[in-house]
Amino acid sequence: MNIWILNHYADTPDRQATRSYDLSKQLVDRGHQVTIFAAGFNHYSFKEERIRPAESWREEDLNGVRFLWLKTPPYRKNDWRRVANMISFAWRALWLGLKLEDKPDAIIGVSVHPLAALSAWALSVAKRSRFFFELTDLWPEVLVDFGMLSRRHPATWLLRALEKFLYRRAERIIMIWPRTEGYVARYGISPEKIVWIPHLADPSRYQELKPYHGTIGERFTVMYLGSFVNFMAMEVILEAAKLLEDRGRRDIRLVLVGSGTEKERLARLASDLGLGNVEFPGLVAKKDIARTMGEADAFVVALKNVPLLKYGISLNKVCDYLASARPTILAGEPGYDPIQQARAGISVPAENPAALADAVETLMAMSPEKRVQMGRNGREYLERVHGIQVLVDRLEKVLIGCDPAEAIRTKAAAPGKETEVHSL
Repeated sequence: MNIWILNHYADTPDRQATRSYDLSKQLVDRGHQVTIFAAGFNHYSFKEERIRPAESWREEDLNGVRFLWLKTPPYRKNDWRRVANMISFAWRALWLGLKLEDKPDAIIGVSVHPLAALSAWALSVAKRSRFFFELTDLWPEVLVDFGMLSRRHPATWLLRALEKFLYRRAERIIMIWPRTEGYVARYGISPEKIVWIPHLADPSRYQELKPYHGTIGERFTVMYLGSFVNFMAMEVILEAAKLLEDRGRRDIRLVLVGSGTEKERLARLASDLGLGNVEFPGLVAKKDIARTMGEADAFVVALKNVPLLKYGISLNKVCDYLASARPTILAGEPGYDPIQQARAGISVPAENPAALADAVETLMAMSPEKRVQMGRNGREYLERVHGIQVLVDRLEKVLIGCDPAEAIRTKAAAPGKETEVHSL
């Protein structure tokens, strides 16, 4: 097949957002052709990294995956400049897609924002291709839950109409969350249209990861590795660090690795709290993630307590944590909790710094053998449920066109139904 993917934030294998590339590389290895339309301006570094000043787009081949990098205007935070960036990408992707002579068999529109998916649908009509809608964020739901839009705002109504439009026209809806049947059903969409393809893990990325033996060195290192965005309750981690410091726990440190729109604010908050047990090493290249993860004794992720999480979570960072074979603390109450499901660590209530601080101390007080077993549980669960070959098999079946019975089995293979997951 000839497959096009429009993903504004798709990235190269050495960077952060590699989901589209990882899936595409496996499809290429199976004999398919894949082209990814993505922005040259990087969402994590806030820099133009691919397009020269005189260019509007550029083509690049990465291990057989064709990238078409598009020039878009810069931004630094979530304001009108980022909206302009989104509109620019959607328009340029449509323009370039129409200009190209080749005809794709299938076009996947990836929604962090739905404008990219709208362009993918328009191209599918022009090219007479099949259209698939992949959601990595539920817009406008995420904007409403995080207070960026009110439910009665005109933009909310417009985004809901666009969302429904794309659901209806997509042949299949690819979701990263496992429990979205009710979400699409309220739009009159059959849940059988959904296929669950969560974030994935490629074992080859973790070859340099230092083995975990559960022993503790001079200090117990709890690491966050991921994006600094408002979806995460990062201030809860800092408040827990403050409580640990107040308890005299000089043998515990928290290392927050990554970048994003919230990093400067969090660094200021850590300074205001006078934290001496928190470090911000900065952004780490994808190729160095395994080496960095090897410095951790445990990982942490803190989520805000918002209605959106009833649909579950699927986070790149959690896949990395599970792959590390180290225990994880999840502070949050999602409808699907992979840490609890895998018995890979400790889960505590959302937005509760004291509970998070207690969990760190509890994990540290465990025997090395118990910590190792938690890590092993996580790694085994990852390979079973989030393994790249399992998920590429599922995607390939969808793109080729599976029968209705297969669609139902795929939709039903949600966490908590491990026998069904195993059968795929």
